[in-house]
Amino acid sequence: MTPVLNDTVRKLLDAPHPAVLATLNPDGSPQSSVVWVTRDGDEILISTEQGRRKERNIARDARIGLTVFDLANPFLYAEIRGTATITEDAGRAVAVRIAEEYEGPGAGEEYANAPAEQVRVVLRLTPAKVLGNAAR
Repeated sequence: MTPVLNDTVRKLLDAPHPAVLATLNPDGSPQSSVVWVTRDGDEILISTEQGRRKERNIARDARIGLTVFDLANPFLYAEIRGTATITEDAGRAVAVRIAEEYEGPGAGEEYANAPAEQVRVVLRLTPAKVLGNAAR
């Protein structure tokens, strides 16, 4: 059963705070990337370019960790552990949505007008455990 995110964690994810996504490299070592996120209910969405290390790692091993914290109060944070799936970002809709949530209206045009050969995918993170003081 997927844990329900509380209001504090939802607010952290809904604000334009950068998050850190951790995946597992083929040799088992950790790999982390600073990412922008958005939510679809209690699932977290990330848009990335197909072929990036984080996407390749998730395709091989779906286990992830995501940490998000309040930029004004870094001690207010949530760590979300779970699994991720990968789907194509049809029409780059998620990339545009996230860019506009972080940088304002019109910011997503760069993604909407990117060359067709730059395929974007959505990493959909399903929480299994939510930790941190924002999760209390």
